[in-house]
Amino acid sequence: MITVSRFRPAWWLRGAHAQTIWPGLMRRTSPLKLVQERLELPDEDFIDLAWTARGSGPIVIVLHGLEGSLHSHYVPGMLSALDNHGWRAVLMHFRGCSGEHNRKARSYHSGESGDLRFLVETLVARHPQAPLAAVGFSLGGNVLLKYLGETGPGAKLAVAAAISVPFVLASGADRLNRGFSKIYQRYLIKRLQNKITGKFKTRNDAPFSLEEVPEWNTFRLFDNFVTAPLHGFRDCDDYYRRSSCRQFLKSIRVPTLIVHAEDDPFLAKDAIPESNELPDQVNLEVSARGGHAGFVGGRWPWKPCYWLEQRIPEFLHAHLD
Repeated sequence: MITVSRFRPAWWLRGAHAQTIWPGLMRRTSPLKLVQERLELPDEDFIDLAWTARGSGPIVIVLHGLEGSLHSHYVPGMLSALDNHGWRAVLMHFRGCSGEHNRKARSYHSGESGDLRFLVETLVARHPQAPLAAVGFSLGGNVLLKYLGETGPGAKLAVAAAISVPFVLASGADRLNRGFSKIYQRYLIKRLQNKITGKFKTRNDAPFSLEEVPEWNTFRLFDNFVTAPLHGFRDCDDYYRRSSCRQFLKSIRVPTLIVHAEDDPFLAKDAIPESNELPDQVNLEVSARGGHAGFVGGRWPWKPCYWLEQRIPEFLHAHLD
């Protein structure tokens, strides 16, 4: 089902780029009391988790976007919103995103759902009576929706939500190489280049030449020469084809909300799924505006409303409490 979102952008922040950039530059969040945990993975690597302080209640996994972390502007706000509803929230850092390089040569990518699956199974084993949910932003939303489609009725989640998802990765790579969106590409690619060169400068198992990394300055180049060989894909097209979540949506059997804006500068409008691709359990809420993981409302700049922190808990509430 596709529905029209109730979101209304702030009059002082109406453009797609303003909605996307403003929260990262201007938002200030209060420090959270968090408990850190390192989860050892079956392949002898690890992921780092950050838990809110509650000791009981439903558990909500939060998945960040590309090169995101606990410090991404949308993460502390969502963790606080979930905690305020009486739920335990846990941020799952993808491999290498918590501030420390992971052990393996491989890292994370848009289609890597295995680590999420392991975390879900771990939490179910630890807390068999606790309802479990997940919220994913951008790349994390793609990972979450792919996982839900892969596992179908066996997903072991009571409910899920995904925000600003790159449904078709090839479309996202091409959109980020056009117009003002190149600014986002430049910023993200630079972070990826710095991370990959920092990680492999003391190792000898890189399946590419470190000297050439600065030349791979678009997503298609970086994914073709770094992401694909690191993770067993033939090339970037093979990676995009196999990892895009749009093809998995039809198999989702968990109540799922997807929030997306038509003006998202990370994805072309024609990559948004059609209603006939969505099962009854999936509600795709589309707004004309909102940018990428922005969705900022409010009457005045000094009193903004981060609408996602209202809408997502509202949706989860019906299935967790």
